[in-house]
Amino acid sequence: MPNLNHNPNHSSDHSPGFHQGQEIVTLTDDSNHTLACYVEKAITLSDSGQEYLLLLPVSAPVEIFSWQEEDDTLADIEDEEIDPLFPSARAVLAELDLTLQRSAYTLTAVGNIPEADDESCFALEVDDDGVTDNFQMLAQFYHAEQRYVACTPLEPLLFFAYRTTDTDTVTLLSPEEFQRLQPQIEDQLFEGLD
Repeated sequence: MPNLNHNPNHSSDHSPGFHQGQEIVTLTDDSNHTLACYVEKAITLSDSGQEYLLLLPVSAPVEIFSWQEEDDTLADIEDEEIDPLFPSARAVLAELDLTLQRSAYTLTAVGNIPEADDESCFALEVDDDGVTDNFQMLAQFYHAEQRYVACTPLEPLLFFAYRTTDTDTVTLLSPEEFQRLQPQIEDQLFEGLD
């Protein structure tokens, strides 16, 4: 179960117009939910000629955790648990002028995320090796006498996808495909950054 630790070392850039004029593509999941993403980088692998895209969601990703009072931790919730919680989460985020949406691969919030401060930011231990992800707490709410926390990650949520040129569709890489192509993709992504 992840541990909750406040994190004073946070940063985020919610500057308006930061991505102005950048190409936007749409990912679609098996449930026909969509996710609009900025194309952060497009690379073509020389051996296959296939175009791969590094994508950043247009809207802020949202994650919902259950609060475990007895040990002051947050626990992941399963995808099927989202349905009964969604109306409560949507209502509490609406109080912040955010619209919670069921997007492909992640929940998202449309609107201006409040400025992050030390009180709302924390590091969440995500595995037994002490690896952490940093989040900004947006709101807390109760459902069926259980406390939940709606958060947005402070680090960008990035997706790797490929574009099919004949149909111009964009498809998320499977974890296996990404693992197989990762060395080639990383070489091209970081080329010229030295």
